[in-house]
This record gives sequence, C-alpha cells and structure tokens, in this order.
Amino acid sequence: MNPYRLYLVTDEQLSVDRLQHVVGEAVAGGVTLVQVREKHGDVRAFIERAEAVQDVLRGTGVPLIINDRVDVALAVNADGVHLGQSDMPAAYARRLLGPDRLLGLSVESDGQLLEAESLPVDYLGLSAIFATPTKTNLIKEWGLNGLSRALTQSSHPIVAIGGIHAGNLREVSKTGVHGVALVSAICAAPCPRSAAAMLISHMGE
Repeated sequence: MNPYRLYLVTDEQLSVDRLQHVVGEAVAGGVTLVQVREKHGDVRAFIERAEAVQDVLRGTGVPLIINDRVDVALAVNADGVHLGQSDMPAAYARRLLGPDRLLGLSVESDGQLLEAESLPVDYLGLSAIFATPTKTNLIKEWGLNGLSRALTQSSHPIVAIGGIHAGNLREVSKTGVHGVALVSAICAAPCPRSAAAMLISHMGE
C-alpha cells in the first residue's frame, strides 16, 4: 500500500479531543498517513497531542509522522519525522531514527529538489503546488507543470502540498504524484470521514 496517498497534516488549533475525533474519522474515510504538527514550541503539549493521535491510530496500520521534532518522534515511538529545510539535517535525523522509520523532507525550490537526491530520506513534500493565503513566505509556486517536472527529476516519492482541495485534486492526481497532503480540507470539514472519502474518490485509481 502507498502510505502517502492521502496524507493528513493536523491543525494545531484543534483541542486534543477534537484532534482525536478528526483523526479517527479521517482514517475511517480513507486517510493513509497522519502528520502531527505543533508549531508553538511547547514540547510537552506536542508529546501530549502526538500520544493522543497515537492512541487513535493504534491497530489501524496508518503511520504517525511527527513534524520537525526528532526528539518527540522518539519519545512517543512514532513511525517517522517530517523535516523542514531549517530543521535538523536529514543525515543526523536518520542516524537518530535508525533505518526503519520514515523520514520526509520539505522541498521548496529546484535547488532543494536536486540536493535531496543525495539525502537519506524516504519521501519529499513538494511545497507549494498552489499559493495559499496562509503561506506568506512562499519561495515557489510549482503549479501542475512544476509538479510534473519534479516527478521526473526526483528518485524519491513526492507528496504535493499547498492549496490543494476537492476542486483541483483530480488534476493534481493526474500528474502521477505519489500523494497529496491536506490540512483544512479535512480538519475544517463538518464531517472529516465524508471529506476524506470524497477526496479519495476525486483521486481515482
């Protein structure tokens, strides 16, 4: 199974109870991987949220990825880490995580895409496919053509993120991308299970 197909990135604004509800429903609807994100720097809160999601995912086969923090991933025995360009270098993270955990890396430019070829990562998060109001420090808007080109240039699986929603998901999927990462399309949906199922249907086979 392709774990990257429908990649949920959690919304740090959700309460722990709501977070558990959203993740449980989203997985029931077809989400294949969950990344817990906590940008406020509170490590205890991050561990609490990660453990809460871990409880929901136990027995589902859906991997838990921790955003940025290798220490938090190790603390909760998560399935992997997703790094940004300003986080711990991938080689150091791989050394700490060992060979079996997933390691992802955000890529925001052609130079970073090329550099990633020599790094010990499992997949790349290509950002941003489309500009969004929430991403104010955008380096590059890849668009569909840029995404298609990146897929031919990289030997790593690619997860597309940024401005993807039900209205453009079909076109994104047609590029052959390995997966799409979404936040609000699922986390802000009235019914996360229905939202995830609808997104899967838009992706086709």
